[in-house]
Amino acid sequence: MAQSKKKRFYIRTAILAVLTIAIVFTIYSNVTKEKNAVLRVGDKAPDFALVDLEGNEHRLSDYKGEGVFLNFWGTWCKPCATEMPAMDNQYHVYKDQGVQTLAINIGESQLKVNSFKNSHGLTFPIAIDQNKSVMQSYNIAPLPTTFLINPEGRIEKIIKGEMTEQDIADFMEQIKPS
Repeated sequence: MAQSKKKRFYIRTAILAVLTIAIVFTIYSNVTKEKNAVLRVGDKAPDFALVDLEGNEHRLSDYKGEGVFLNFWGTWCKPCATEMPAMDNQYHVYKDQGVQTLAINIGESQLKVNSFKNSHGLTFPIAIDQNKSVMQSYNIAPLPTTFLINPEGRIEKIIKGEMTEQDIADFMEQIKPS
């Protein structure tokens, strides 16, 4: 008899612990939900400040009045490596027309990113999001993901996956100031 009471006590305690964990998780999820809100076309692009490989700071808000071609990528990502030379070509076409290209690497070492940049002959600004805070602000899921940000600082388009050079040119044209 005493053994069955002990057994019920342990079962009830386990159930109570599981319920407590579920309640705490639900409260935590609701409190942090706004921080992880999914960005949509038309939303104001979250501001950030990152330093590129040359030591220059890039703050999104500094580009108000210009279009920003914001690309998130990784050195291990094959589609990223394929589209980078095309991005560089279009960077040279549009940089004097009010379209800024900024590539954000997701948390890799500066040595690895520099090596990638040099081996592909890239000249546009590349920053590394070491703590992945910008990645989280923009809810980056697959790589590459590119945000087209218009001159007013609003998200014009979100592209997930690889782009052709013609796609990149068309997208840059879309965010070029008039």
